[in-house]
Amino acid sequence: MTSEPLTLSSVGAELLDDPAADPGAVTESLRNIARANRWFGGAAAVRHGLARALAGVPAGTTLTLADLGTGLGDLPRAAARWGARRGLRLVPVGLERSRVAARLARDGGVPSAVGCAGAPPFGEKSVDLVLVSQVAHHLAPGSVVRLFRSCDRLARRAVIVADLRRGPFGPLVFRVGARVLRFDANTVSDGVTSLRRGYTAGELGALLATAGVDATVERRPGYRLVAVWRPRPA
Repeated sequence: MTSEPLTLSSVGAELLDDPAADPGAVTESLRNIARANRWFGGAAAVRHGLARALAGVPAGTTLTLADLGTGLGDLPRAAARWGARRGLRLVPVGLERSRVAARLARDGGVPSAVGCAGAPPFGEKSVDLVLVSQVAHHLAPGSVVRLFRSCDRLARRAVIVADLRRGPFGPLVFRVGARVLRFDANTVSDGVTSLRRGYTAGELGALLATAGVDATVERRPGYRLVAVWRPRPA
């Protein structure tokens, strides 16, 4: 795999784009993002992707899950709980560019490495599931294609991509919810930028097609998009 760093989106800038950002600010923002995932559809989008990816998998199965851009590790922990309710054992591992985020994820129970999602420090076909939630919109289009191809090489069973859907009212809805939940200023600013960076279903589908991936993009509540595909064999 190429070791060339992924390139960031040219639309705005966010605190978490910088792996050297202030640790205190990163910690506060990640905690609020975890709350946003719970209340604004991020965790629900991942559960929907898991349900599609694991339909028909028998109870008692153990599956490894790599979460690229794991943040606080809240989503792979939620995935493990979802699996447990269905008799499935999901064993998560995280990857983060931010050392602060990787440490926080590890403290929360998700073993996490520091590295680039475009060239993850895992072997090809080394995990059953790859999850990429709210990462793609941070990247320039060419890097998104590289990311999806990297996911396809890494996964044995399925790849789940969950991201933000761009829409005219998304930023307003987020601002109202962020005020109710008392998010810090960085999280509010970054959330609005993230929604501006988001995709239409057609745009995300075109990037997947360019990566050589056959996946249907679904719209989900909370201005979310979900795509799931079966990776190509080694």
